[in-house]
Amino acid sequence: MTANLKRLLATLAFSQFAGSGFSQNAEYPRVILRGDYPDPSILRDGRDYYMTHSPFFYTPGFLIWHSTDLMNWNPVCRAMTKVVGSAMAPDLVKHGGKYYIYFPAAGVNWVISAGNIRGPWSEPVKLDVGHIDPGHAVGEDGKRYLFLSAGNRIPLSDVGLAVTGRMEMVYSGWDYPADWKTEGKFLEAPKIIRKGEYFYMLSAEGGTAGPPTSHMVVAARSKSIHGPWENSPYNPIVHTYGADEQWWSRGHGTLIDDINGNWWIVYHAYENGYYTLGRQTLIEPVEWLDDGWFRVAKKAVPIEPNGKPVAPGMRLSDDFSEKELGLQWTTWRDYDPNSITLKNKSLFLKGSGTGPKDGRLLLTTPTGHSYETRVEITLQDGSVGGLILFYSEKAFTGISSGGGQFTIYENTGESSQSPNRFGNHFFLKIINRQNSCDMAASADGKNWTTIQSGVDVSQMHHNKLKGFFALRIGLMAAGSAEVKFNNFAYRESQ
Repeated sequence: MTANLKRLLATLAFSQFAGSGFSQNAEYPRVILRGDYPDPSILRDGRDYYMTHSPFFYTPGFLIWHSTDLMNWNPVCRAMTKVVGSAMAPDLVKHGGKYYIYFPAAGVNWVISAGNIRGPWSEPVKLDVGHIDPGHAVGEDGKRYLFLSAGNRIPLSDVGLAVTGRMEMVYSGWDYPADWKTEGKFLEAPKIIRKGEYFYMLSAEGGTAGPPTSHMVVAARSKSIHGPWENSPYNPIVHTYGADEQWWSRGHGTLIDDINGNWWIVYHAYENGYYTLGRQTLIEPVEWLDDGWFRVAKKAVPIEPNGKPVAPGMRLSDDFSEKELGLQWTTWRDYDPNSITLKNKSLFLKGSGTGPKDGRLLLTTPTGHSYETRVEITLQDGSVGGLILFYSEKAFTGISSGGGQFTIYENTGESSQSPNRFGNHFFLKIINRQNSCDMAASADGKNWTTIQSGVDVSQMHHNKLKGFFALRIGLMAAGSAEVKFNNFAYRESQ
């Protein structure tokens, strides 16, 4: 059987279950992290699994998740507090008893490292090489390499903190059909594993957003880290074939094995109708074939949890009773721990700027199609406090007050005012019903007055605004004084 015939048969077989009926009703693909967790990089460390994602300008960055069964995940730490640019597409690896995260930002690549995956992590070390989406690999000669976008590769030093030698192009990707609707080829996200006599490389092609059918995962293999690389006859391994599917722009995959010898592919995708949530993390089982290649499988046997399971996920609600800021929170573009104080079950946030565009923000990542979020706010003279939904300085909505009146940000660049009858102490609430938002205020958190209703946020996403961000819930402190926040709550609804 020729490679082209194998590819055709694999595509036809997949097309039988790739439409909306299969993707919405089958057990897989399964979402393992809802909300904006793009570019997943996953590591197996004995019986434990760890994963991290692109933080972009959200800081502290590189939230690391832990699991013992690949399906249920809990956050354990944030690895990086320094902003060196919009950090994305990491590779989380363990080598020689040490942990590394390789990532691109500000036009170059960087690495942070740690002796314990829960930290402390080092400051970022700049690597003198461009391109994006680094993928760490160890060759048959024991030497370390960094694979990069556009099929490039460069040697790493033995300690992994510097590049050596010259960069060279070693892989040209897979030529998908010319009539497929994508953003362009964009060969990215190389992830290398070694199994048996082969090195296997997964790559992303097609662009990460744009048309629903843009993204994909393709595979190639070689008996040497130096190539040549042979494309899989079962490509694409993961792909969205039509706009009627539940998951759009599926791609950026990593292979991982479990303790029972089963294999999985972890990747990201947008959910049909919910671009504002960003790219979510999905998993599918993988089956290995007699010819040494692999493809996604329809069924799998997940790992049984060992011992009493821990409630998975990350609680977004916060009564601010801890001594340190919870892992659900990030700032935007900068991180100044001196601007944040936790005391007596209250969060004190120093004001900055005039509003959401330039104010001080604490952001958290929603996970539901519809949700309600609320917070209690106490102002000082000269401060402005608010509850917002924030995509970037170009796109936000929400409500704030400096005590005299409420300002409603209906959409970026558009605002209106309404009298504040409550003074310097009030409660704010946003109800997001499938991207239509109502905003309300209250004196006691029980009796609410609707200030604005029906604000459409459905266009606050990458395809409209670029940046690869998502619409996050934010606490805002502006002006010249502190704002006190109490009892932040998040609850999902139908």
